[in-house]
Amino acid sequence: MAYDSSLDECLFSKSWEGNTQRITVSVYSYNKGAKKVQITRENKDQEGNYKFVKLGRMNKQETEEVIPLLQEALSYMS
Repeated sequence: MAYDSSLDECLFSKSWEGNTQRITVSVYSYNKGAKKVQITRENKDQEGNYKFVKLGRMNKQETEEVIPLLQEALSYMS
């Protein structure tokens, strides 16, 4: 079965924004299935637009900012 974006339901989404980047924690359910966490990183380009990049590793500040978002996301997974 091919992916159908109309079946992908976002239950929660919050972001932390730094000077040049944004990290977003979201909870999604596909076709009323299991709820799953998604963490994405976007960097600002020279025009100030955000572009998706690989999350990769997080430094201490990023981790400290994301942990409360993950804890809030957990409440949407029950």
